[in-house]
Amino acid sequence: QVQLVESGGGSVQAGGSLRLSCAASGRTFTMNSMGWFRQAPGKEREFVANINRNAGTTYYADSVKGRFTISRDNPRNTAYLQMNSLKPEDTAVYYCAGSSIYSTSTSQRIYPYWGQGTQVTVSS
Repeated sequence: QVQLVESGGGSVQAGGSLRLSCAASGRTFTMNSMGWFRQAPGKEREFVANINRNAGTTYYADSVKGRFTISRDNPRNTAYLQMNSLKPEDTAVYYCAGSSIYSTSTSQRIYPYWGQGTQVTVSS
């Protein structure tokens, strides 16, 4: 089993930045992919970004490309999401996810492991 715990959420004004962290524990050697998803009020959870084990491959949703950067520190079993130039429409609960499969698929179905989520609120 793998446990994921997010941190770093909060409130920020439009144009500001936040960095989310996702700390993994347990059978972390099984996780070839770590991803970030988000869910805004009244909307379905959507893909944000993912990264493969050696951090050589990343994939982003068009809505965040150029503003968000995903990274991971394998010795610390931690993934990060640096969010810059935040917009009010980025307001959501952000979830970290882990999978033994790396894919550019944006489907949630390939991720069996999920964190509890962290709230990000961007005011205009």
